[in-house]
Amino acid sequence: MATKPVINSKKELFASRLFKVEALDLTFSNGNTRTYERIAPKSDGHTAVLIVPMLDDDTILLIKEYSSGVEDYTLGFPKGAIDQGEDLYQAADRELMEEAGFSAKHYTYLKDVYLSPNYMKQHISLVVAEGLSVKTAQGDEPEDLEVVPWKLSDIDALITHPQFIECRSFAALLFVWKKWLGK
Repeated sequence: MATKPVINSKKELFASRLFKVEALDLTFSNGNTRTYERIAPKSDGHTAVLIVPMLDDDTILLIKEYSSGVEDYTLGFPKGAIDQGEDLYQAADRELMEEAGFSAKHYTYLKDVYLSPNYMKQHISLVVAEGLSVKTAQGDEPEDLEVVPWKLSDIDALITHPQFIECRSFAALLFVWKKWLGK
């Protein structure tokens, strides 16, 4: 097994409200040195959660929201940051209430995934929410989000839908379809 490179130094290059850009000076086991830049969270203690709400055995809930990175509306699962003092499931329930208008009786952890581990330190925890009931909470969204029920039996239409483009949502959908539902 390869030996991890030695981190000789970390230097913050830029910081915003949400993240910082760091330069890592590394020495690899073969003596090669490189400087890598990465996006890191403002605080190592905060992570995020993505929720797959199961309305029933064949229906998931998606949200339609404006995504500034692509300057358009996209379909994906509810998600958000885990606030200071919250555990994974408290954050999942809060985000589900804020973004989709539901609370869940039961949450199941699936996996932590990284969007681009070569350039980003942040991860997001994928969870499934079951036993949904209507319950809302005020969120920080600039506009109301549209909740879109989708039948898993129509998964082909979802994966080809032009607004379903976020990799984290694809990963969660794959887990639910293959592992959670035993397909």
